[in-house]
Amino acid sequence: MRISESCAGCLYDRQANRTDNKEYLARIRDLLDNRKESDTSPYMVYLFNKEYVRYFGKGQDYKSIKKQYNDLVLGMEDELRRGIERAKDPLAESLIMARIGNYIDFGAMDHVDKEEFLALFGDTVMRDDDLVTYRSFLKECKKAKSFLLIADNCGEIVLDKLMIEQLKIRFPDISVTVMVRGEEVLNDATIEDAVYTGIDKLADIVSNGDAVAGTIYDMLPKDAAKVLDEADVILAKGQGNYESMSGQGWHVFYEFLCKCDLFTSKFNVPKLTGMFVEENI
Repeated sequence: MRISESCAGCLYDRQANRTDNKEYLARIRDLLDNRKESDTSPYMVYLFNKEYVRYFGKGQDYKSIKKQYNDLVLGMEDELRRGIERAKDPLAESLIMARIGNYIDFGAMDHVDKEEFLALFGDTVMRDDDLVTYRSFLKECKKAKSFLLIADNCGEIVLDKLMIEQLKIRFPDISVTVMVRGEEVLNDATIEDAVYTGIDKLADIVSNGDAVAGTIYDMLPKDAAKVLDEADVILAKGQGNYESMSGQGWHVFYEFLCKCDLFTSKFNVPKLTGMFVEENI
């Protein structure tokens, strides 16, 4: 997904909010002005973070925030599971809940509010456009042997776990792999978080190899690239995965909340609208 000028401006402003160091910000401006057409926002943020470390040392540590939200949703897990199991279509219910989890994003959101997050669980009904995608999703899963979930944030990954439970109940012969971030980046889920939340008990875990908040094929380790290449069904969570994967030639189902102007404009929806979309090759 190409970086528009408005998106480039937002990327710069977010760095300016981190520091007023003129030399650093000039370097950020240079990276933006000389970006390739194929560069995506997650890749640019990856470059920014490397520059930030070079100038200032380690950036903000999100480990306590990650644990806070993992623990918050783990504390809700049993109640949410009961709600899913009571639903007319438990898999559909779990997919919507997993999408709600995408709210917990300290990269795209100006402010993450726990009460606003919890309030989103008040509506777990699929819209008509969701149902169109869902029917295609079921059709693909029915004939699939392998399923790849590309995870996004902490807290959200607990809801992904509940979705995988229902996926495996509905399609018991499907094997599931979850791809997480290779190193710490914002509040995104890593292998450590996958183990902490227990999703590793339901699926194989593979790392994207680096501290990049997206899925950039040329940066993937060989094992992760192989999983992506061979997956029969791919579900990618979050704006960063959409930005870095869309238009790259894969058949992918995406789930995310529209959390910035780029996405609300692209899909012509209000902020925090949940999207379940399919990109077919």
